[in-house]
Amino acid sequence: MIKVTENAKNKALQLMQEDGKANAFIRVGVKGGGCSGLMYELDFDTELKDTDKVFEDNGVKVVVDKKSFLYLVGTQLDYSGGLNGKGFVFTNPNANRTCGCGESFSL
Repeated sequence: MIKVTENAKNKALQLMQEDGKANAFIRVGVKGGGCSGLMYELDFDTELKDTDKVFEDNGVKVVVDKKSFLYLVGTQLDYSGGLNGKGFVFTNPNANRTCGCGESFSL
């Protein structure tokens, strides 16, 4: 399960509305790369795949592919608009190490 904070929910719904994707869901994934070895991916999507895991938290539908799910169990998705930059922030309890920008991690 991936938890979605109120800030992340509000920003995601705003961005989906602005992009004309009001019926979309948040697709979260993991791919190789970044300074720590793995990078988070986040996009708005409307098509489910057979291997997707589907969750709903805080009124937001979140979809994760089966492979990425193993890395993301228990992760919290937040949105920060502070002085350190704007964007979605992942708090992953499975990560042993993260980079300074918070966009990559390792297990």
